[in-house]
Amino acid sequence: MSAQVLLVRHTEVARAWRGRCYGQSDMGLSRAGAAHARTLAPELAEWKPDLVLHSGLRRAQILADAIATFVGVAAIADPAWMERDFGSWEGKRWTAIYRETGNAMDGMIEAPESFRPGNGETTMELAARANAALRKLPSQRVLVVTHGGPIAAIVGMLQAVPVHDWPGLMPAAGAMVVVVR
Repeated sequence: MSAQVLLVRHTEVARAWRGRCYGQSDMGLSRAGAAHARTLAPELAEWKPDLVLHSGLRRAQILADAIATFVGVAAIADPAWMERDFGSWEGKRWTAIYRETGNAMDGMIEAPESFRPGNGETTMELAARANAALRKLPSQRVLVVTHGGPIAAIVGMLQAVPVHDWPGLMPAAGAMVVVVR
């Protein structure tokens, strides 16, 4: 029996974090992101999930809690759904990372098995973690509020898309992807 999973990317993060590498850093939403979450929650609740999960980071929890309230279930945190760990790059501006490392960030795509941005998580470690989290889900309608990296990795692996094309699979803030398992 197949089960559907709705993967939703959190809405827009706080303005102070725009242009920064935030990965597993925990921040809230911008005013626009909070407003988007309020309008998106009842729409997503109409999907009628049996289970609502989120990464445990505030930017995902806010939307998950709102959806869960409409559906009448608890929103459950599962850190397996967190964004990539960018190590020492977290919190830095992308422009500063580029000034410090040149095109080293290309290693996330060119050397997905070995390159560790900021000594954090490789692309394939992120993909393995996200796909393991997907496989562990119960055979129910599950809605997961997560992040762009895990969604792109799951879709990329399920559709056998080459890793160098995964950045194009990253959904916009508040966008969703249905996965049938």
